[in-house]
Amino acid sequence: QVQLVESGGGLVQPGGSLRLSCAASGSIFSVGSMGWHRQAPGKQRELVAVISSVGYTNYADSVKGRFTISRDNAKNTVYLQMNGLKPEDTAVYYCKVVTSNGIYVYWGQGTQVTVSS
Repeated sequence: QVQLVESGGGLVQPGGSLRLSCAASGSIFSVGSMGWHRQAPGKQRELVAVISSVGYTNYADSVKGRFTISRDNAKNTVYLQMNGLKPEDTAVYYCKVVTSNGIYVYWGQGTQVTVSS
């Protein structure tokens, strides 16, 4: 059984910052890519950022220059540093982990991020 535990969401004013964390635990033998997706009310879930096992990163155009994804392989943990937050960043953010063989995909339970004055 694999568990992804997310933390770090909350309410922040426009222009503020938050840092999300997602720790993978359990019977996960080899972690491949790790990433963050988000889903706003009435919208489809979308990719925010992803990082490969060797550190290659990819970002949605809407967050480039504001968000930074990183990972700690020893802890099977992925982070998302979010700066310059905008109201349109408001969503539930989900962590996603894919095993290195690409066969298994795991999702976190989601953490709410609300950007509002």
